[in-house]
Amino acid sequence: MPLTRWQRQRLARDERTSYDYPPRSALPPSGKTSYWRWRTLRRGKMPNNPKHKSMSLSVTAIPAKEAEPFLLMRHYAKRMCPISYAFGAWRGTELVGVVTYGTPASAPLRSGICGDEWADKVLELNRLCCENTPNVASLLVGRSLRMLPKPSVVVSYADTAQGHVGYIYQATNFIYTGLSAKRTDWKIKGREHLHGATVADESRGKENRAEWMREKYGDDFYLEERSRKHRYVFAVGTKKHRATIMSCLKYPQKAYPKGNSQRYEINAPITTQTAFLLS
Repeated sequence: MPLTRWQRQRLARDERTSYDYPPRSALPPSGKTSYWRWRTLRRGKMPNNPKHKSMSLSVTAIPAKEAEPFLLMRHYAKRMCPISYAFGAWRGTELVGVVTYGTPASAPLRSGICGDEWADKVLELNRLCCENTPNVASLLVGRSLRMLPKPSVVVSYADTAQGHVGYIYQATNFIYTGLSAKRTDWKIKGREHLHGATVADESRGKENRAEWMREKYGDDFYLEERSRKHRYVFAVGTKKHRATIMSCLKYPQKAYPKGNSQRYEINAPITTQTAFLLS
């Protein structure tokens, strides 16, 4: 079927642009591929184009156990976290990224986002780890948010100590609410890998917990200032749910922060990968 005059004009205009097109001779014979599919392929937007690997991804719910190798071997924290929901990004049968959500352990944190009314709906995006291919992280986060229970209030933090700004959250329309408050963590010399909350749990139930720790560990017990984190919030649900959640938000909405975002290597091999779940 011959091209219309309008299609020929669009084709001529495309030839003058800087897109990395296949040669003009790649125009398929009539009846095999539609003109618009061919034109889209020429623009380099089809999934089989290596420049757009993220378009061939699928995102599904996965067992928390399936996310464990990514969190322990590739994520910079190198430790597990409370997981209520886990999602994976798949390229074919290869798992290339995971994101996990869990209920924050801190009651003041849960009620501090949108008040006591929404405290039981608060989830924290507590781990995100994927390959460094453009758009994979934002695609994984964006699709996983739509799979969470509705309504939900999602909070996530970008650690300034790791050189993170939170561009993934900005790309997926999270609301930025500023930096977390200044805090200190309890530390023990020789056991710096332990989280401050883990160290504090050791003295749970004691009348004077700090004094008890000093008596037990002496000079090995000390306080360390915790790095401040960029805090992002996202409302999951219907239009009415989102409006209600935003009206209850306890933090003012601020302009997105900018700066250089540091990446870390994720070359550690994944030793277990057992399930490919189809939604």
